[in-house]
Amino acid sequence: MNDATNKAFSSEVVTGSRGGNASKGSQRPSAAGFGIFTLILIAVFIALGVWQLQRRVEKHALIAALDERLAAPTEALPPPSAWPAVTSAKDEFRRVTLTATYAKQADAMVFSSGSAVRDDVAGPGTWAFLPAKLASGETIVINTGFVQNTMQDRAFEDRVTGRLVTGAPVELTGYIRFPEPPGRLTPKEDSAKRLWFVRDHRAMAQALGWGEVAPFYIDLEAPVPDSGTPKPGPLKVRLKDDHMQYAITWFSLAAAVTIAFGLWWRGQRRRAT
Repeated sequence: MNDATNKAFSSEVVTGSRGGNASKGSQRPSAAGFGIFTLILIAVFIALGVWQLQRRVEKHALIAALDERLAAPTEALPPPSAWPAVTSAKDEFRRVTLTATYAKQADAMVFSSGSAVRDDVAGPGTWAFLPAKLASGETIVINTGFVQNTMQDRAFEDRVTGRLVTGAPVELTGYIRFPEPPGRLTPKEDSAKRLWFVRDHRAMAQALGWGEVAPFYIDLEAPVPDSGTPKPGPLKVRLKDDHMQYAITWFSLAAAVTIAFGLWWRGQRRRAT
């Protein structure tokens, strides 16, 4: 009887030992996999934080470059032969002067709910785009300024832009700007109202028959019409700079995941002992 009991007890001990080892063996791959996943997650968060810091440096350099252009003395508009060399990277927001005559052609409006570069503009309203002819015959598009127009009254817009078309050349001062590409959610233009939702002067020229136009347009600073509408004005670059905040967020997430994994690992080791 005692021999049988001892054998049964030994068998249970061996079986239990094997089961415990098997359980520990199954936990090891699980813990290792979780650890690898955590390390990957931490690395991704740190990389995103570093990327935001790099973006911050680039944004500050861009702001400094644009502020320098806005503060630079006004230059003559580059001649048409030099237009292919004018680029957004080195010429956007450069202040220029030119003499042009507003063409007797249909204007285009661009819807706006405000401006990131004009402190004196609050929407809703529209930007009034008109084609103008240089003395050499080339056409350049002018954003003549903001039209406060909550109801998008086309007749009112026609009246305010019509006052600008006198047939006489005008000396203009403004900023070189480049067209904006439409986004996925940008509404389609309203052809009946000649209303666009993105500043793409080349699309306007093609739709309204303005002919070949300069690859850039001019954001008008002066002169201001007697009526005050459209309302041109000076630009001020106010680019959003939240990159440090985003970097702190990503680094904080990396730290939180590291702490959480450390606590979990310590708990696992306590259970094992």
